[in-house]
Amino acid sequence: MLDDGIIYPQAFFNNLRAATHAVMTDEPATLLIVDDIQENIALLYHVLTRAHFKVFVASDGKSGLNQIKSQKIDLILLDIMMPEMDGFTVCQHLKSDPQTRHIPVIFMSALADTVDKVRGFSVGAADYITKPFQTAEVLARINTHLNLSKLQQQLKIQTQALEKRNLELDAFAHTVAHDLKNPLSIVLSCKKLLYSTLPEELKQDENIAYAISLILRAGQKMEAIIKGLLLLAGVSQTDSQQNRLQHSFINMRQLVEQTLEQQLITLIQQTQGQIIIDDNLPNIHSYAPWLEEVWANYLSNGLKYGGTPPVLRVGGEKLAQNKIRFWVKDNGQGLNHSAQQRIFTPFTRLHQNIQRSDSDGLGLSIVQQIIHKLGGEVGVNSQVGQGSTFYFILTNTMSTH
Repeated sequence: MLDDGIIYPQAFFNNLRAATHAVMTDEPATLLIVDDIQENIALLYHVLTRAHFKVFVASDGKSGLNQIKSQKIDLILLDIMMPEMDGFTVCQHLKSDPQTRHIPVIFMSALADTVDKVRGFSVGAADYITKPFQTAEVLARINTHLNLSKLQQQLKIQTQALEKRNLELDAFAHTVAHDLKNPLSIVLSCKKLLYSTLPEELKQDENIAYAISLILRAGQKMEAIIKGLLLLAGVSQTDSQQNRLQHSFINMRQLVEQTLEQQLITLIQQTQGQIIIDDNLPNIHSYAPWLEEVWANYLSNGLKYGGTPPVLRVGGEKLAQNKIRFWVKDNGQGLNHSAQQRIFTPFTRLHQNIQRSDSDGLGLSIVQQIIHKLGGEVGVNSQVGQGSTFYFILTNTMSTH
């Protein structure tokens, strides 16, 4: 039954229509009533058409599914107790089909048992109304779920557009960085050639020597930025399921030592830094090339912003659920809470007053993207005046010795 004893004026239905159009398009929403009791169908059809909905009807579950295949349906009012195919089964069919799973389903039934309601929600229902129906409640619930569905579709479209834009930005960054790489190599090579052909008296000139050192430093910094952009673009474009990554056993101590020797030896000499690696540094099964970049960025960050001279301690510890936490602790000035919230944001520079800093602001954001792609997390623990501990946590996918 659909009878709450109230005679609604036409203004009531006009207001409902206006509320619907506030979020929906100018086209009336299309509803499908699936019920084996003709009296219920007739009453619902009368109320819903007066509220300016476009309404289709079906007297059993199979007919309802056929209607959905041939019509664009925005919402379904589905009876539970029907012969041959009940409402639960119909809803399961709808939610298992990618073409129809987005359509909100409101169950209609005289069943008021909590178990039945829970079962309805478990198969994908958006809402549940019991017989006898209250007209105002039925219309309010329909409008609520139509509006929610519309907003969800808009969000899906916006998300897809944002994902497309991000892919375009990644491709642009990769193209620009790649196109700059070769000209920069030529500039640095010509600088070396130019310096080698200078007469000895000009090589001894302090102004010329200073200018050449500026060219070299600027070129090296540009080279680091280009490398960072290429790495970021590569990480962003890598399959999120890691199908393309060749994971292998990694001896972490060897990887850290290799990173220090191959990438950071000059910086260590310049800063007179000291790196202490814990003897019990755990091993892991992961993707070595990316983890080498993680260590390179964490360690270079510590060398640049540690104490004078910087002293870094590298360590790791096994956590629950087969996770491992690796960290680099420095003896720098530390970070306040605000700085800790921004430290992994791309192009963020928090230490502009430190003379030995030539950071491009990409390093820690690269760390974050890499570790997130590997299914882990990054963070920093720090107090002003007590240094900082930068860490990353990964799940060990294979037992190591």
